[in-house]
Amino acid sequence: MHESITLEEVLNLAKQLSPLDRIRLIEQITPHLKRDFIVSPSQPRKSLRGIWKGINISEEEIAEVKAEMSGNFPREDI
Repeated sequence: MHESITLEEVLNLAKQLSPLDRIRLIEQITPHLKRDFIVSPSQPRKSLRGIWKGINISEEEIAEVKAEMSGNFPREDI
């Protein structure tokens, strides 16, 4: 039975590699990451058409939310 390895353990091991071996590690892991993040076309996307059907939002509610969002804009701390 395999014990699971934590990210921290992997990072500690990677830090022990030479810079060249770290680059090689990245080169070898990148194709696996790309494959994991590619959305397969066989998974149909759910249509968002009609998502707001039956929801009634008044102009007053929209104005209230806009006022809340812009209440502290522009901020001085950034």
